[in-house]
Amino acid sequence: MKLQQLLSQTRKAVDTYKMINDGDKIAIGVSGGKDSLALLYALKGLQRFYPNKFELEAITVSLGFDNFDLSKIHSLCEELDINYTVVNTNIAEIIFDERKEKNPCALCAKMRKGALNEMAEKLGCNKIALGHHKEDIIETMMLSLFYEGRFHTFSPVTYLDRMKLYSIRPLMYVSEKEIIGFKNKYNLPVVKSPCPADGNTKREYMKNLLMSLEKENPGLMKRLYRSIESSNIKGWDI
Repeated sequence: MKLQQLLSQTRKAVDTYKMINDGDKIAIGVSGGKDSLALLYALKGLQRFYPNKFELEAITVSLGFDNFDLSKIHSLCEELDINYTVVNTNIAEIIFDERKEKNPCALCAKMRKGALNEMAEKLGCNKIALGHHKEDIIETMMLSLFYEGRFHTFSPVTYLDRMKLYSIRPLMYVSEKEIIGFKNKYNLPVVKSPCPADGNTKREYMKNLLMSLEKENPGLMKRLYRSIESSNIKGWDI
């Protein structure tokens, strides 16, 4: 996937769901994975020509693992001229050493989100951009069906009432396959997660299940995505 294609799909999402207004200051949540790094490129590229002028900040919430080297992310943000902030936490210690969580992902996500929102607010941002792609949206819907018994997924734009922040998902039309292609073409400096639960989660199970079902039923993922777009899930109406 070329940068021009990434920008085109990003702009389509931003325009369709009115994600960016004039004067916005947007924090990009940077995990170090391919999705958030592609989002850095997408929003920096959009910033150059989008009619609504906006500022960017990049934020990484470090969980406290020793082997989490962010030097290449620092260099990329310097290259893109985006201010970069690392929030150092002891989330890993709390979850794995103190609480010894058997299913750590939900609590970890909640704590990371809290730290990210707090720093975004401190930096004067009114929006947070997250790197969720098309498959993330479908996987979340399926996880909700399987484990909560309801048809639901996160919306393109969400208002966080307590923090008075909006979260936006500009990569919602981009597939994971396209992001992998973009990562390879532009040599994105991906930092592998040192989390011991990485790759052994319900989300990973759902990802593999959907891949298998797609092989047996070609076009399934497109149909599932269309079902979300035509649903009554809050925030998906245009």
